[in-house]
Amino acid sequence: MRKTRWWVAAVSTSVAAAALSPVALPATAGGAGSGSVAPPIPPDPSPSTLGLVLEEYAQLPASTPNGPWTDVRIGTRHNRINHIGELPDGSGRLYVPDLNGNLYFLEDREPSVYLDVKARFPEFLAWRGLGSGFGFVAFHPEFEDNGKFYTTHTENPTAPGAQTYPGQPLRSGGVQSVVTEWTADDPSADTFSGSSRELFRYRFASQIHAIQQIDFNPTAKPGDDDYGLLYLAVGDGGYGVETDLPQQLADPSGKILRIDPAGTDAPNGRYGIPDSNPWVGEPGALGEIWAIGMRDPHRFSWDVAGKHDMFLGHIGQRAIEAVYEVDAGDDFGWPDVESRLDYQNDTQCRLDPMTAEQAAKGYDFPVASYAHETPANWSCNADSGHAISGGHVHRGHLPGLKGKYVFGDLVKGEVYYATAAHMRDDSEREAEVHELQLYDASGTRMRMSDFVGDGRVDLRFGTDSERNLYLLAKANGMIWKVSDTVRAPVEKDIEPALADDVVAAYDFEHPFAANDSYEVDQGPSRTLIRLVNGGDRMRVDDGAYPGSNNALQVHSAAESPTGTAWKAGVYESDADGVASLSRFSNADGTTVMGWFKMTGQNPTPGYNAIGLAGVLAGNSDGHGVRALLELIQVNGELKLVALGRRLDNGSSWTYAASQPWQELLPQGEWVHLAATFDFDDGSMALYRNGKAVDGFYTATNDPWKVDGTGTSATNPRGIKIGGSFPQNGTERNPCNCRMDDLVFLDDVASASEVARQYRRYLR
Repeated sequence: MRKTRWWVAAVSTSVAAAALSPVALPATAGGAGSGSVAPPIPPDPSPSTLGLVLEEYAQLPASTPNGPWTDVRIGTRHNRINHIGELPDGSGRLYVPDLNGNLYFLEDREPSVYLDVKARFPEFLAWRGLGSGFGFVAFHPEFEDNGKFYTTHTENPTAPGAQTYPGQPLRSGGVQSVVTEWTADDPSADTFSGSSRELFRYRFASQIHAIQQIDFNPTAKPGDDDYGLLYLAVGDGGYGVETDLPQQLADPSGKILRIDPAGTDAPNGRYGIPDSNPWVGEPGALGEIWAIGMRDPHRFSWDVAGKHDMFLGHIGQRAIEAVYEVDAGDDFGWPDVESRLDYQNDTQCRLDPMTAEQAAKGYDFPVASYAHETPANWSCNADSGHAISGGHVHRGHLPGLKGKYVFGDLVKGEVYYATAAHMRDDSEREAEVHELQLYDASGTRMRMSDFVGDGRVDLRFGTDSERNLYLLAKANGMIWKVSDTVRAPVEKDIEPALADDVVAAYDFEHPFAANDSYEVDQGPSRTLIRLVNGGDRMRVDDGAYPGSNNALQVHSAAESPTGTAWKAGVYESDADGVASLSRFSNADGTTVMGWFKMTGQNPTPGYNAIGLAGVLAGNSDGHGVRALLELIQVNGELKLVALGRRLDNGSSWTYAASQPWQELLPQGEWVHLAATFDFDDGSMALYRNGKAVDGFYTATNDPWKVDGTGTSATNPRGIKIGGSFPQNGTERNPCNCRMDDLVFLDDVASASEVARQYRRYLR
């Protein structure tokens, strides 16, 4: 299992975040695209000194979808568990639904199948769409006496005899969401026997954003208006990007519904419509509707021991993952707006503020949110590896966590909190979002992707009657109980004097959740690098210094498990280069630094050089560089060098270490190296473990043609790591080695700064 330390780059956040608004987020208005008002994008979650200690609680059995899945996000999971809760009967039994079909009970941490939902429905479908299958279960508050509970599942769109919601068009394709009432003969039994009946059915035209959750308000008591009423979170079915169905009161899509399972006055006669619902009696409106204007209402819960507020985690389309406080009659604005942004489907890659007309419509805005901006070199229309998973307000006894709404990003597996008292929809300020640190039972600080051993976590949350908090993941089918909290400082890995100079940084502990064969940049450029040929296998359980547990393994083809060279980097063949690395354009200097460990035969037979890491030139074919750490032949002898090129079409120049390279990079030993390139005064330097390395220049005739103008005014074609051609062209100068904490700066680090950076790693 991969273990990961906590990384917080001490940089001024990302390029995109440099102009982000503060947490105060007024409902701004302005002409779309006018540029006169900056769109109110929330800041990234800030690191918290509070950490959760996770104890392995139970692992549920492996399961598979029941059809020919093609989406690896569905078929490559250990199982598809997506919630944990406690039966409201005092038995202490916990329940866990698996989208692939089974409802499990947990007693003394041991799972058993209570009900195979899949087996009860011939048209059951669990292989199209991430939310397809047995989505959720809700137990009636009087389950102990009446044995009633409710499930939602998806079926084939052409299920024989299936009737969609009365009056709705009979859409083709997609899935049907079905809500079923079950009545157990013996509520205390650990295996279901009894009867069932269909309450609600709705056909979507696509396979996404169906009914995600159904539930009862646990704060309602007998005699309360809300007691025994069932809430349904109905997604927009993917329609919101093309239609205004989530705003149409005559259609269930993109709404939260509230129904009475014991009633009969619904259009299909199988449930009731509460008189207190906000649109009851309005001509043309469905009486079931409680709130409108949603894209993908993923998880909702109530603050049981607080003010009984209902909070919803809402998965966004383009930019925002949001938490809303839900009240009767709320309208969250989708698809007219996303959070506080004007949404236009044809220009969704551009962020614009709301128009004055939108701002005047009285939409309800998030009470907490975070941005899900895509990496700089990833399509904004592609999966960005972000999706909120709504959570719970903790009212238990974990120190420091009481009154905190704990939620997270289900894809990346990051765990966040916001203070419930600050989550007010009548406030002009959103609650600040903080990222919690995570620890295993031994006290090792980790990331959720390390707990599951996968870059895509598929994280969910649950709680029990004693307010214990649970985390669960589809990636490995594990459930963790939060056993304690701890306090620890948030350590910054970058020397403060260098922070403003960092362009890109890679610690190989942040897989890109949408595709873990890419690594997320922890610097401001937000530039993904690709782990070529080895993918996630290239992240290995190793650390260059105390607190680091992951490193990157690169190989020549001769030593590679795949028979192809393992290397990493980013490359853009277009003459414009990699735009996110634009700070290297015309830069006066560059620094390349990182940790390196030789792990195989170097150099590989047939090659006379060993590539470490560097920034490519603006006209590079994937080999030519602007600034590079490498081992090359100098006067017939392999030497550790800093090799740079000031002008794209100019000559390269080399500064070589005098000491034998085998002494500088002993086999099996982590070494910190840095190379600096001053393109303004024509000088280079090498450093090993914080100390300058004696060396010499291979030429004295000014190959760079230094004239004080910096490098060529072009963006680099990319970054190469472990060998040339990060676009996976021909193999050249491969390194059989490991690397950790590669950092690329657009200025020259001084000798004292390099020394302080090295000492910082060893604190």
